[in-house]
Amino acid sequence: MSWQTNYEKWKQFEDLDVELKDQLEKLKNDSKQLEESFYKTLEFGTGGIRGEIGPGTNRMNIYSIRKATEGLARYIEAHGEEAKNRGVAIAYDSRFKSPEFAMEAAKTLGKHGIHTYVFESLRSTPELSFAVRYLHAYSGIVITASHNPPEYNGYKVYGEDGAQVSLAVAEEIIEKVNEVENELEVEVGGEEELKAAGILNIIGETVDNAYLKQLQTINVNPDVIKQVADDFKIVYTPLHGTGNIPVRKGLKALGFKHVQVVDEQELPDSSFPTVTSPNPEEHAAFEIAIQYGEKLDADMLLGTDPDTDRVGAAVRNSEGEYEVLTGNQVGALLLHYLITEKQKQGTLADNAVVLKTIVTSELGRDIATANRLETIDTLTGFKFIGEKIKEYEASGEHRFLFGYEESYGYLIGDFVRDKDAVQACMLLAEVGAYYKSKNMTLYEGLLAVFEQYGYYKEGLQSLTLKGKDGIEKINTILMAFRNNPPQEIAGKQVSVIEDYQTSKRILVGDNVEEEILLPKSNVLKYQLSDGSWFCLRPSGTEPKIKFYFGVKGETLEASNNKLAELKDAVMEKVSK
Repeated sequence: MSWQTNYEKWKQFEDLDVELKDQLEKLKNDSKQLEESFYKTLEFGTGGIRGEIGPGTNRMNIYSIRKATEGLARYIEAHGEEAKNRGVAIAYDSRFKSPEFAMEAAKTLGKHGIHTYVFESLRSTPELSFAVRYLHAYSGIVITASHNPPEYNGYKVYGEDGAQVSLAVAEEIIEKVNEVENELEVEVGGEEELKAAGILNIIGETVDNAYLKQLQTINVNPDVIKQVADDFKIVYTPLHGTGNIPVRKGLKALGFKHVQVVDEQELPDSSFPTVTSPNPEEHAAFEIAIQYGEKLDADMLLGTDPDTDRVGAAVRNSEGEYEVLTGNQVGALLLHYLITEKQKQGTLADNAVVLKTIVTSELGRDIATANRLETIDTLTGFKFIGEKIKEYEASGEHRFLFGYEESYGYLIGDFVRDKDAVQACMLLAEVGAYYKSKNMTLYEGLLAVFEQYGYYKEGLQSLTLKGKDGIEKINTILMAFRNNPPQEIAGKQVSVIEDYQTSKRILVGDNVEEEILLPKSNVLKYQLSDGSWFCLRPSGTEPKIKFYFGVKGETLEASNNKLAELKDAVMEKVSK
């Protein structure tokens, strides 16, 4: 179907939402924007949909929400009355249209007689995951675009275990979504009628309190916090998102007395006015927090993204300046502390397992291996870590200890089944308190970990390529690497090629081919003769292709140099 056909269908629809109708009218002379808005239908991917807000089949609006939810409703209906009665928990963040989209989802489900539990106001993604489990709901929805720019919103679907839906379930839902021929004609129930019938339920404080109670189990050693609580200072920024209340309550419950919130970024604001991007992965997001830190001489700065599933941290480095730690570094600190403290207390299970993604640092594996624990790699995306937790819970083969990914996502307590920045803030503050009790900064603690296991350094470079042309460019880059793989990079031989699309691992020197026992994914990874590696992966939620890099050196300087050489060599090949 051509974009013009989609456009005409919308233009001629008499009952089109008034706001969208006005926006469409303003676009009538902008053929480029109209084509971008209508050239395809926003695809329901492996976890949901995400896109720019606006009119059109390729945009986030009430009709794309209704279509996605109609598909989910048909999937739930196919699983019988019990599934309908258990219903769907729904949360939303601080983005434009998030409350409206949440209610549209509830009204669409309600039309099918499916019970819904909608939070009274904005809540974090991890609390939605918790709510699904706590309420014994059949499914969950969270309206968020995570750390994307303000013009985006999204819709993620969760399974009954509180994790994002598995690939198999996603396929079933996608099939149902694709059966919906006209998103403009999806019927919804009336909000007040559904509430009166007890089908649409508003939730809040009861779930909040249950979640907070579970958060307190994250604490490993209360004594280290008591020792330094009078002097330990934290600056926290929710970056205009959902983290303000749960993070502050969580830290207070553990006994932290000095938590200063960045006033300019405390309140929810859909336009995220103080940052270019509300992403704690980007150092610029910490600019104001650093000013607070300097003024207060804070031990630690913490920042969470709008839906509070990711957290970044900054601490004073060897020069006394605040340095934003990478996700891999924070993950290593959390893991090292969990293992060593639990060993001291005799609470570390023999079959404890660490879960990480294929693009996450190998430092975590080294720490786990040195302590006789197994590390399992998953594909990128926390849903795969959630799947593994469920698998081991059923089999008893392993007991979950810690799961993380390089993009600032961590999970400690499995009462949540997605990355949880509230948990991570609490444990990281405890780790900071632990090192302070030893008269060390958190940065010095990181250096001690490097000294013990090696100076690991990782990097990420992204190319944002929007629109139809961008997708074609991303595919061209991947095709070039796949069809003509490099034999050497930065003067080092390529020793292993992993193609997750074909599920093949090639040991180059031995000319041996192995099977990769993970779901298929359009990802390429290359390991070099010195242990360095790089990986190419198109984002599943943004118009980006990401390049991941990892090296290990004898010193910080050596690893920094190796990383710079590897990045330059790979990106030079990309630009050819």
